[in-house]
Amino acid sequence: MPESRSNTRAFLLLGFVMLFWAGNSITGRAVREEIPPFTLAFGRWLVAVLVLAPFAARTLWAERRAALAGWRWVLALGFLGIVCFNAFIYSGLQYTSAANALLLQASIPALVLVLDRAFFGARAGPLHIGGVVLSTIGVVGIVFKGDLAAMTTLRLGMGDALVLCGVVVWSLYTVLLRKRPAISSSSFLLLVFVLGTVAMAPLAAWESGQGRTVAWSPQVLAAFAYVAVFPSVLAYFIYNAATAQLGAARSGQAITLMPLFGALLSAVLLGERLERYHLVGMALILAGIVLSALALARRGKPSIPL
Repeated sequence: MPESRSNTRAFLLLGFVMLFWAGNSITGRAVREEIPPFTLAFGRWLVAVLVLAPFAARTLWAERRAALAGWRWVLALGFLGIVCFNAFIYSGLQYTSAANALLLQASIPALVLVLDRAFFGARAGPLHIGGVVLSTIGVVGIVFKGDLAAMTTLRLGMGDALVLCGVVVWSLYTVLLRKRPAISSSSFLLLVFVLGTVAMAPLAAWESGQGRTVAWSPQVLAAFAYVAVFPSVLAYFIYNAATAQLGAARSGQAITLMPLFGALLSAVLLGERLERYHLVGMALILAGIVLSALALARRGKPSIPL
């Protein structure tokens, strides 16, 4: 497959990732009264392991030597991208709005650029930087409903601080993915999902000991199934592959699609209207991603050697 077509496919697949993750944020917020945050994270990774293990266990056994040789990076990436990120996000959504969470996550592309430069000396061209700026403006427009003066009324609390911690660790995860050991994606994901399950188990047990239990219902079961399969197994597999193809900075920029899909999901699932500011914000987000794609096409390769 020509490289340009391969890059285009990677960008399109990242769109599905952000759709799944937008649904994850909506689900986490919707079931906050029925499922404690650490219990939700524990159930997410446990079910993800059960789904992935039949397909990946044999491959992981064949690659066990390479996996053991790179255990430090498996541990570091799993701790950042699986344990810390989800603990911070689900905990933050207990105390802050989905809009605030999406706004804070819009800072990920810029932070990835900074960390990439700091750790690996990667330089982003003006076209790519312009794309990040355009996409971020689009996110801000959607979150503040086209009224930028509303930014002066923004108040950040404990939940926002937790989400911001999640933003930092996810940016680190994205930048450091290049250090992943030379094993298949399925083997790597099975390892980090097991790590997430083990790490979340005592936290979920602590919540249960505090009297915070799951209010079981068909909707709660559906929530567990959704967050385990779509934002976990499918999304992480695609995101890791796209990061290898496009580079950390461009994959990180796809995060700006989340409020776009959040607005679309709210319109479809909750009957909310799509306003003019939604359309303007969407246009800016997509224009920014197109600029980054053009920058990649001009260079003919990711801005960061992998």
